[in-house]
Amino acid sequence: MMKRLQNLFLASLLASSLAACASSSSVQADLDRDPYEGFNRKMFAVEQTLDAYVLEPVAKGYLYVPQPVRGSFRNFLNNLISPVTLANDLFQGEMARAGTTALRLGLNTVVGLGGLFDPASRLGLERHEEDFGQTLATYGVAPGPYLYVPMLGPSPPRDLFGWGFDWLFDPVTYLGSDILTGPILRYTLDGVDARATNLGIIDEIERSSIDFYATVRSLYRQNRDSEINNGVTNLDDLPDIDALDDLDDF
Repeated sequence: MMKRLQNLFLASLLASSLAACASSSSVQADLDRDPYEGFNRKMFAVEQTLDAYVLEPVAKGYLYVPQPVRGSFRNFLNNLISPVTLANDLFQGEMARAGTTALRLGLNTVVGLGGLFDPASRLGLERHEEDFGQTLATYGVAPGPYLYVPMLGPSPPRDLFGWGFDWLFDPVTYLGSDILTGPILRYTLDGVDARATNLGIIDEIERSSIDFYATVRSLYRQNRDSEINNGVTNLDDLPDIDALDDLDDF
């Protein structure tokens, strides 16, 4: 969950502004795509409890680690997930992006001491992430109903299946005595780092939200659409500017 929340909340201020401008019809459409809202809200409450008593205190303690060390650890985690991104770049036919990912992986692994440093970014090779849920979306697979899973976060069926499929291309999967130990350990460490990075942002969104669950759901969908489109804004999803101008007359 926390890796998704990292991307989600880093873009939260912009997303919140767009959400505030959304029409009533788009809000209704958002609600219509959450047929299991009662169940999801209960799971969200479980997640909030786990966060308050476990993840947040650990994340606050992690902030005592010097920033350069935390930065190198983040670089290392990012490098570990590169094979998954590379596989999905290829599945999507994104050969230029696959080339960038391959170059980053090789350079950061060799020159960057296993990924502790990020010389690739200094050379203009920008990092991106891809997963199999995004790959399925590029082939027209619908996300399915919104689901919230504790410790995984928003996980509609398409993305939940994709998350499991990505384990096959994750080298960490094959490091432990079974296929669960390595990924779970990496996922836990990744979550602590992401939570520590976004402590203030998440707290601010929660304080300013009338309905924190609905805000997270909306931000997740906007961020997920952006990821699927490789950061390219779909103009059809933007508010009607003429309609907004008409509101100024009142």
